[in-house]
Amino acid sequence: MSKRTWLYVFGAALLVSAAPIVFGASRPSAAQASATTTKKKKSSSKSKRKAKVKGQTVPTPDRIRDIQAALQKDGSYEGELTGKWDAATMDAMKKYQDKNGISPTGKIDAVSLNKLGLGSNTAGKGAPVPAASSSVSPADPPGK
Repeated sequence: MSKRTWLYVFGAALLVSAAPIVFGASRPSAAQASATTTKKKKSSSKSKRKAKVKGQTVPTPDRIRDIQAALQKDGSYEGELTGKWDAATMDAMKKYQDKNGISPTGKIDAVSLNKLGLGSNTAGKGAPVPAASSSVSPADPPGK
């Protein structure tokens, strides 16, 4: 072989070996490829979505009947206990809320339910506030 042939062969070998470095594409070894595939499988099995926060659900017909009965007992609602939140029930709730100093929206809220005697002890009262510690006063310097 001539010098020129050897230079072509040597140049081609260098070009092939340097191609991944020049073009930024490195090929992973077989062990690296299987580790990458395993990682992808593990990460794809977990959902990246956040859990949906459940909002307030629509009251059941039985619950609406309870509200209608309480409004009827108060004298704000006149009619049958249908279990449907219709215009008559909404008007009765507005009338009840206005009579009791609540903003008359006609919607079911915690304050209205508490006044009707249908709410929980904690509904509409806000988050609990931790009690202040009486052992150390903030004005006292440390060490005294």
